Amino acid sequence: MCDDAGVAICATHVSYESMRDDLEGVVAMHRLYDCTYAGIGGAPREERESADTWSAFAAEASEVAKAMAGHGLVFVYHNHSRELEKFGDRTALEILLEDGAPEYFMFEPDTYWLQHGGASSVAWLRLMGSRAPVVHFKDMAMRGREQLFAEIGEGNLDWPGILEACEEIGAEYYIVEQDTCQRDPFESLAISFENLKAMGVD
Repeated sequence: MCDDAGVAICATHVSYESMRDDLEGVVAMHRLYDCTYAGIGGAPREERESADTWSAFAAEASEVAKAMAGHGLVFVYHNHSRELEKFGDRTALEILLEDGAPEYFMFEPDTYWLQHGGASSVAWLRLMGSRAPVVHFKDMAMRGREQLFAEIGEGNLDWPGILEACEEIGAEYYIVEQDTCQRDPFESLAISFENLKAMGVD
């Protein structure tokens, strides 16, 4: 279907357990998709309990990522706001960045969830640098005290700063994502597309 539509699959989300326990199957799937970036949507629940478990996960996932790299795949970790929880003097995201192998443990930062967790998307993009080849673009708007997923450019995120940081670090793909839409999803997609074009993204 993607071939017929002329759509490239630039990144996936699969379970961490599949990457760890069924590398052959994950490699075969990504070869079928002609896709390099294999992502997970967060650490397994049991790995989120303490600084020690986060650090142990970073080490184990680095070995999984190294094995994947041997087959031409790049492991990327997609964050939510829970990775901004502090464990001692470091957030979980800092633990992953500092304890994960820099040559194999890569990131797929999500601009909305960084903001949701009280962090700066721009600062984190620069911290991750070349380890963030894929970036999830997602905006946040406010309705009273409620945080809403919004079309790119329709919320409060610093898009000039985000785009400048993405250029600086050489991010390869910008993935527009909106978990919940306030209108028809295809209308939301068109708004994000046109706003990004107006910002100079082609």
